[in-house]
Order: sequence, then C-alpha cells, then structure tokens
Amino acid sequence: MTPNQLTATEAVRRMADGTLTAEDIMRSCLDAIARREPVVQAWQYLDAEGALRAARAADAAKRSGRLLGPLHGLPIGVKDVFDTADMPTENGTVLHAGRRPTADAFVVQRLRAAGAIVVGKTVTTELALFSPGKTRNPWDPTRTPGGSSSGSAAAVAAEMVPLAIGTQANASLIRPAAYCGVWCLKPTHGLISQTGVLRQSPFLNHVGVMARDAADIALAMETLVAPDAADPTQRDSDPHFVATTAARLSHPPRIALAKTPWWDRADAEVAAMFDALARLPGVQAEWVTLPPSYDDAIAEHRVVVESDLAHNLRAEYATGKASLSAQLLGMLESGQGHSATRYIAALDARTRLVEDLDPIFARFDALVVPATTGSAPVGMPTGDPTFCTVWTLNGLPAVALPSFSPATGLPIGLQVIGRKMQDARLLQVSRWLAETAASVLVPKKTALP
Repeated sequence: MTPNQLTATEAVRRMADGTLTAEDIMRSCLDAIARREPVVQAWQYLDAEGALRAARAADAAKRSGRLLGPLHGLPIGVKDVFDTADMPTENGTVLHAGRRPTADAFVVQRLRAAGAIVVGKTVTTELALFSPGKTRNPWDPTRTPGGSSSGSAAAVAAEMVPLAIGTQANASLIRPAAYCGVWCLKPTHGLISQTGVLRQSPFLNHVGVMARDAADIALAMETLVAPDAADPTQRDSDPHFVATTAARLSHPPRIALAKTPWWDRADAEVAAMFDALARLPGVQAEWVTLPPSYDDAIAEHRVVVESDLAHNLRAEYATGKASLSAQLLGMLESGQGHSATRYIAALDARTRLVEDLDPIFARFDALVVPATTGSAPVGMPTGDPTFCTVWTLNGLPAVALPSFSPATGLPIGLQVIGRKMQDARLLQVSRWLAETAASVLVPKKTALP
C-alpha cells in the first residue's frame, strides 16, 4: 500500500509515530494526482509546491517535538466554494473567474489550525448547482461523478487525498459520494459553520466531509464542529465523534428500511440490495412507510431553494445573465415568482418533516433509504437527486455508505439517516451496518482503472 492509499486516521497515526513523514504522504498524493488527474480532472486549482512546503514545515515541527494538531500534515481537498486566502475561489462560474478572497472560510481556518494541508480546490458545478464541471467518475470516466461536490468525491475515490470537504443544498454530498464509492457525512443542518462559503440557501446548505472510512469522517468532524458567532444557523453538538464512532455497540441496532414515495425511480440493483438487507441474519431490519408529509416534500424544497437562489444570486442574474446556464436561469426566474407566504410555508414544512419521523425514530436507531437511483449514469448530467432532496430539506444527518455492484463493479451506495443532532451515533451505526452487512454492501473488488 502506498502512502496516498492510507486512510486519514492511519496517515495521522503514522506521522505521529514517525513511521512516515508528512512529505512522504504529500509526495505520494501528488504522484497520484499526476497519474490520474488528466482523466479524472478533480482539481480546479492545485498548489503542489505550496503543499510540499507545508508538509516540510509540518515535519520540521515534528522534529522539534511539536505536532501541529489532530490533522497534522494531512493532505485535504477543499471544494471551490469555500473561501481560501491563498488560492482562488471561483464557485464554478466564469462570473467569479479570478476571484481572490482575503480570508479563509471558517472551516478552512479550523482545518489548517488542526494541521491539515490544503492541496488545492476541487471542482464544483456552476455555482454549486446542476450544470456540470469537468470532473469524471474515477471508476468509469464516461460516467458522471455527480454534483456539485464532484471534485471532492472524485479526489478521495481516486486516492489523490484521504479527506475532502464539500457542501449540499440538494444532493451535492451524498450523490457524488455514492457514485464515486466513498464515505460521506451530511451533518445535521447548522452543525458546521457556513461562514465564508458560497451563499446559496442558508436554510438548506450543509457543509460535510468525504473520506474512505467512517473513522476518518469522525476525525474531521471533531475539528470542523466548533462555535461560530458569525453564522446564525450554527448549533452546538457533542464533540466526541471519534470515541463514539469507534465504540462497539452493546446490542444490534434496529434498522428501518423505507422505499420512500420515489421508489419507482430505483433500479433493480438498488431494489435487490434492500431486499437482501431486509432478510439478512444479524440485522434487525423492518420495512416502514414514510409519513404522508413526505409526499410533497420535494415541491417544498423547490420553493425554498429557488427563492433563496433568486435572492442570493441576484447580482449574478442582474449583471451576468448571459453567462448562466438555462437551467440556473429557470430556477432564478421561478424563485422570483414565489410569494413570501408560499416561501414561509415551505420553510415551516422542515419542522413538520422532522417531527413526523418521531414515531419511526422511537422504534429504530437509523433509517436506511437509497442514496441514488442506481450507479452513476453515462454522460455528464449530474444525475437524479430525488433520493437526497427531502433529507436536505429536513436537515437530518445522512451518511453515504459505499457499496459496489456485484455485476458491474461500479459504486451504488446506501443512505443512512439519523436523528437530529445525533451525528456521531449515526456514524457508529453506519460503521456497524457496513461491517455486519458486508455480504450485501459489496466491497470494491478491483483497483481503480
């Protein structure tokens, strides 16, 4: 195993005990980027020399007896919607070409303070919405990597970096993670600060983490979850992600399986995976039906996201309409037509959707639903977001749990939903499910092409 293939947790441990240096790991990651980037195209901006300088500085600090923090020397990717003072932040649009922020986003500050090294900015879609960027799926470059955190998912899957951050206002974390076969946590809404992140929809936008292991996500979350007075949506949380995720469960968790109102969009492999989970020995799984309020939830999400985009992207609309995609223009103009009464009613639906799940969470430890309709489609549209939309609207935490098709070897994935503010517990249950249901959640059988 080469250093770039290590999980984040193992890489940090080996740097701490001196069996690997930060420069060793950084050079291995940069070698992987040099080999795979011509096809995968995960990076919008790469600072290889700066990353190597930072790695050498981390090693010098280690030699002096000083670790830089819990993420000491760890290479990471940052989606190009997070402000970075030393790199451009262009938000996937020509309208922001050459944009140079003067300060790091709050979460970038946190990562750097913990010792992580930002290798570069990963590709996003146009203003983190639907119009795709240049990134290709690492498992099959004829297929989409999803959107809009496509570069972050692809960079982790292609073993270019062990950890990356992204955002989701619809399906932009869970869907690319599922298509690319990596772990992902979309935390409870507001758990991670949005300060210094492209402003789309503050009521929907989530900052999340992608990695190759549940423990790596827990490690990152302990750094990323911190109070930020500048973000009014932000909330406090139990900081003990690493210990909770690693702890063995005293008894098997109870798992609810839901077909959701959109089950007819799931392909045969997704349906077969759920049927196998329902019958699997050792997994206490039971089918449930989502409450009737979920039938209209996608329409409610549309009202919120279109209204917020119309407001927050009004400058781009006013001065750069000709440079925006037809799909984004349609969303902005639709949002301009929503009344305040309709918008507030859609926002109120978020609370109702959470409360209506209380009877399910009173009986079960987690709810498992599809992450996508199937494996990544051929072509570059970012794929169907349907199975993620309502979990973004209600703000509940969601984990993308990797799985691979036994027939094609392509990633498909599951989505595991937890209680509000129980993100660490959700990671713990998801890790248990991945281990227990290994015969259903097929591991990758071959290396990347």
